[in-house]
Amino acid sequence: MSATIKRIIVTAFFIGLLVAVVVLNHSGDGTSEGQLSAAEALDRYGFYLTESAKPCGITFRHESPTLDQKLEHIMPLVAAMGAGVSIIDFDGDGWLDIYAVNGKEGGANHLYRNRGDHDRRGGGGTFEEVAAQLGVADLNQPGTGVCMGAIWADFDNDGFPDLFVYKWGRPELFRNKGGKGFERVTEHAGLPKWVNANTACWLDYDRDGLPDLFIAGYWRDDLDLWHLETPKVMPESFEYAKNGGRKYLLRNRGDGTFEDVTDRVGIKSTRWTLAVVAADLCGTGYPDIVLANDYGVSEFFANNRGKSFNEIGDEIGIGKAPKSGMNASLGDIFNKGQLAIYVSNITEAGNLVQKNNLWVPTGKTASGRPAYQNQADFLKVAQGGWSWGARFGDLNNDGRLDLYLTNGYVSAAKNKSYWYDYGKIAGGVNKLIENAQYWPPMGDQSLSGYQQKCLWINRGSEFTDVATAVGVSDTFDGRAVTMADLFNRGVLDVAVANQNAPLLLYKNTVGAGRDWVQFELTGGARPGRTGAWSNRSAIGAQVKLTWRQGAAGPVLQQLQVVTAGDGYAAQSMFRLHYGLGTDARVEKAEIIWPSGRTQTIRSPKTGTLHRVEEPAP
Repeated sequence: MSATIKRIIVTAFFIGLLVAVVVLNHSGDGTSEGQLSAAEALDRYGFYLTESAKPCGITFRHESPTLDQKLEHIMPLVAAMGAGVSIIDFDGDGWLDIYAVNGKEGGANHLYRNRGDHDRRGGGGTFEEVAAQLGVADLNQPGTGVCMGAIWADFDNDGFPDLFVYKWGRPELFRNKGGKGFERVTEHAGLPKWVNANTACWLDYDRDGLPDLFIAGYWRDDLDLWHLETPKVMPESFEYAKNGGRKYLLRNRGDGTFEDVTDRVGIKSTRWTLAVVAADLCGTGYPDIVLANDYGVSEFFANNRGKSFNEIGDEIGIGKAPKSGMNASLGDIFNKGQLAIYVSNITEAGNLVQKNNLWVPTGKTASGRPAYQNQADFLKVAQGGWSWGARFGDLNNDGRLDLYLTNGYVSAAKNKSYWYDYGKIAGGVNKLIENAQYWPPMGDQSLSGYQQKCLWINRGSEFTDVATAVGVSDTFDGRAVTMADLFNRGVLDVAVANQNAPLLLYKNTVGAGRDWVQFELTGGARPGRTGAWSNRSAIGAQVKLTWRQGAAGPVLQQLQVVTAGDGYAAQSMFRLHYGLGTDARVEKAEIIWPSGRTQTIRSPKTGTLHRVEEPAP
């Protein structure tokens, strides 16, 4: 058979896959029921979300960039990757603030300072925009690229979280000056000159008490997306593309500078990464790194005691089947002290059914590493449309982690779809796929637009989508999802960043009688302090809570970890929030600090935020 005939057969096969009518079993994920009143939702599900951005003083609206004219015919497609949001208490006043990034040339990022004016009766709760005043607004200057997301950590251990902004372009690092302003230290820190990144995270990979920085490129680093020399910039394959951006592991030297140790530790990936999360998943005491990759398989870099990393995705199960990974988040969904990994993908009825992955640890491999099985279908969290960011959190304080997922790619003309054209290029041979000039013009067509979000509550044995029933009815093109107790009420509110659309703030109301407890950890590292201490932000710390619901209730446990960047273009609060259900009796909280030190807090009081400092050796 000639090569030409083979290509024709392969092309026809993929087009058939994409345009054939696929009958989805929607009952497998549970169809979200219609809108309920707040009272009905509280009675049935224990919580209700009210979109409150404008009443809270939040008016931010994301905008997309305009890239090189060689991409003009598919601009809505390639420029729809931004919209990040992060939660941080940047000034140390005990109230959580919000930072949102814009993706338009000349567009401003917004930093919303929490005024702390929420009262117990539900009044107040407003924010003040201070980005320009504090020097972190104007980061989309011509020639420097545009912002994709932001993450925070106290990289110098001085007590105030510092800001890293990743971009398609020049990354930026700002040192927090005591909560009063920010000093740009990008050049002094020795950051890469240009990274086309869609995700990053802080981690202390070598446990030296200093937060290190991991940046994951999406496009190749040698591409200035505003001045392309060639249209051959797209992925070489829709399944096994390796012509994406390189990765950077930047070791914190402790003197305000960073050292690129990527090659030295063995991280070689050039896949098209959209999401990263870091945590000790192998039980070695050192954080591993999980990458959710577009146009390919996910990757899992196992940490060899801070000396090197091995990619073991295929061995442990998460790196076997190629999909379109766009999210990486962690949750102890069964309350067994084990963290599952949620990776979002694409599901579009009648076109492409990849389904999302929920990787649940079910045992060990021959080498003793965790073995994962995808239980998304079984647990009914597989079908979420063109899925983007997701976040686990106990939204109704019943003691089980729920899952919020945002979705939607390009919402344009409602009666026009790009899927047929998309199918044609997806089925093409590599030389066609990687050349943007062969991609069909998008015009004003939509691609998986106007999608209803998913909010799955955890029933214990499966999840149920209740999004519209509890007040989540927006159909914007969602990207980043964060959860945080923004008003210090003991409940998780939800902030969602949307492409070319407003930043949403869903204020949570939880039914009476549902208890909770929170922990805010502070590592012992300080400038000039010697010895084995955890980084001051406590990134990588694990807390396992043990409690009962009622004196005779079964023992319940839940493990959570402090992360600094996860999901998609997102960072949630450093605090760890545990819903407890009714009549809760907390027995203990067991902390494993990033330094390896352990600590047990007996019978921590419920309904309280516990601020815990790392004890001395």
